Amino acid sequence: MAGKAAAPGTAVLLVTANVGSLFDDPENLQKNWLREFYQVVHTHKPHFMALHCQEFGGKNYEASMSHVDKFVKELLSSDAMKEYNRARVYLDENFKSQEHFTALGSFYFLHESLKNIYQFDFKAKKYKKVTGKEIYSDTLESTPMLEKEKFPQDYFPECKWSRKGFVRTRWCVADCAFDLVNIHLFHDASNLVAWETSPSVYSGIRHKALGYVLDRIIDQRFEKVSYFVFGDFNFRLDSKSVVETLCTKATMQTVRAADTNEVVKLIFRESDNDRKVMLQLEKKLFHYFNQEVFRDNNGTALLEFDKELSVFKDRLYELDISFPPSRRARRRLSPTTTSGLTSAWETTSPCSWRSASRPGQVNLTPMCTSVVSCSDVWEAMAATPEGPSRDLPVARGAGDVPSIEIRPPTAASTTRPSATR
Repeated sequence: MAGKAAAPGTAVLLVTANVGSLFDDPENLQKNWLREFYQVVHTHKPHFMALHCQEFGGKNYEASMSHVDKFVKELLSSDAMKEYNRARVYLDENFKSQEHFTALGSFYFLHESLKNIYQFDFKAKKYKKVTGKEIYSDTLESTPMLEKEKFPQDYFPECKWSRKGFVRTRWCVADCAFDLVNIHLFHDASNLVAWETSPSVYSGIRHKALGYVLDRIIDQRFEKVSYFVFGDFNFRLDSKSVVETLCTKATMQTVRAADTNEVVKLIFRESDNDRKVMLQLEKKLFHYFNQEVFRDNNGTALLEFDKELSVFKDRLYELDISFPPSRRARRRLSPTTTSGLTSAWETTSPCSWRSASRPGQVNLTPMCTSVVSCSDVWEAMAATPEGPSRDLPVARGAGDVPSIEIRPPTAASTTRPSATR
């Protein structure tokens, strides 16, 4: 767990969550999620806090706008957040623009004890002191305090231009300048396609998009600073390698659609033991009979297949994973549901350490939501009394809160770029 805010310095808490399901059931899921979030704030007592949300507003933003307004109002006015007297909220609400809409929501909260906090104006190319609470929405493209881009259409698999992109802000806190990037990368559209090659075609698309973002935030337009990238990466375990390992001695049965002859299901059976089904694989279903493999020793046996971030090992750093995996899931509402965290689930991916959902059987997700940074951040943090520390995800349900607490170095160890005061 992250260290308490006892050591001198400024405690920074970075939180990321895919919150799409919260707006499907605001009376249950949203209330439970906010309760967990407030508990994180109470536990770590950060001075500066960033909350990056993906799928903000749910699948149908227009229908959820009233829930969005209520969610934002609750965050800004709740008793749990009363000590945060300055805030910046950036909501991409331009859902009618296919060219620009990303459904990203970025929240930044500053504790009343913090003095002289600055945010970078990308248009004026200078820092501005942060005062009061402000909300920006609709056309974020014209907001000078951030950079926002939706990935180009040719990046999108299956030619479906979905809501994927990134938002970047720059801050100067405790004499330390850094970028915070909210990101949402592409998911695996089909398990049947993902397992055909290693790495999968979807993995290649995610690598291309993440590389594009990293190149953008260190290009020559602005002075280079350290950065944190946290959001929904949609990283998956290497499906082909996992299936081959889990089903080494299995025989495979292929099921095709009668009208198109298209493969719709793969069934892996034990070669003996009455040919029991070991794994059933469909476009949106990954059902492995032995769920203990995902729980034993926090699922560390599968970490060797968590390869997607390794492509960027010279550019990005992530703290060690020490918590159990969860899996991406579809939530099925029913009249018997008593709580948003106890409703029925189906999984769409095998396993995930970065997932924003409950365990189930949908597809092979390692860490979807995660916090990564450039390596020089941690070199600087290592010199501080406590150093950085990684939290466990605190909520097992739609919209987990994977988070990280850091303590920026003091003014003696970091030079701040000149700021407008």
